[in-house]
Amino acid sequence: MMDLAQERQIVQVKKTFQAHLEEQLSLTAVSAPLFVPLHSGINDDLNGVERVVSFSIKDGGTEAVVVNSLAKWKRQRLAELQVPKGEGIVADMRAIRPDEDLSELHSILVDQWDWEKVISQDERSIPYLKSQVNHVYAALKLTAKDLELSISLPDELFFISAQALEDKWPELSPKQREDRLCKEKGAVFIMGIGGELRSGLPHDGRAPDYDDWTTDNGEGFYGLNGDLLVWNEKLQRGFELSSMGIRVDDVAMRQQLRIKSQETRLQLPFHSALLTGKLPLTIGGGIGQSRVVMFLLEKKHISEVQQSIWNG
Repeated sequence: MMDLAQERQIVQVKKTFQAHLEEQLSLTAVSAPLFVPLHSGINDDLNGVERVVSFSIKDGGTEAVVVNSLAKWKRQRLAELQVPKGEGIVADMRAIRPDEDLSELHSILVDQWDWEKVISQDERSIPYLKSQVNHVYAALKLTAKDLELSISLPDELFFISAQALEDKWPELSPKQREDRLCKEKGAVFIMGIGGELRSGLPHDGRAPDYDDWTTDNGEGFYGLNGDLLVWNEKLQRGFELSSMGIRVDDVAMRQQLRIKSQETRLQLPFHSALLTGKLPLTIGGGIGQSRVVMFLLEKKHISEVQQSIWNG
């Protein structure tokens, strides 16, 4: 049960982190949609198997769907706002995921900072990806410092590809690899998530039409995306805070839709806009709000920092 003092602390952590995130990444806060048109191609399909929350609108009969994330909406919004290169937006996103397995880490309510930034063609690279991930990590460390929180974080992030991680511990599952690496390094960013590794399996699933997980990045592996994780001492496990990456261009999107046998999506409004050059090249991601608060305040269960529905 949260008391008033803890509620104030939660709000303080969120406000402080968002302020640092905006400064680190040159972002402007914008309002976020709760739902989008069902057949627009804008909604995030996650792993492609989760149920969505949809409804009919009485006036006009349009079908709408509650967002899973704003991964594709943000890119469209950047074009509408004509945001210049090097700048971006961040939105306070709320989603409902009814198929989520409830646990100390997961709720059917998802709350995250959804951010997106306009980039140039030559910034579609691993060095640029790493630079932006380091900015996100800096925002986390500055928040802990400003609020004088006791959480311990290493000075620097450790970067590794999902393939190198599989090669290091092939006998372990992806989640077991994450736990072991996070315990060893404290804070890590695992790159190249979504495509098949040499084992024939991906490290984790990714939708085919936002993160780029197929481009040969010139560093011995494929993909320009990844996950930011930290070691959670309270839970004794790796703890994902953010999924982010450089977004698909027209070539990567066609390739990834072909791999997933979802080329029919190319006819949807979002995908058509990308193919015809109406959307900017971008980098972006989602950062779990309750996850950040839970980690920085050293809570053992997400229900300690979030209002939702729980078993029992």
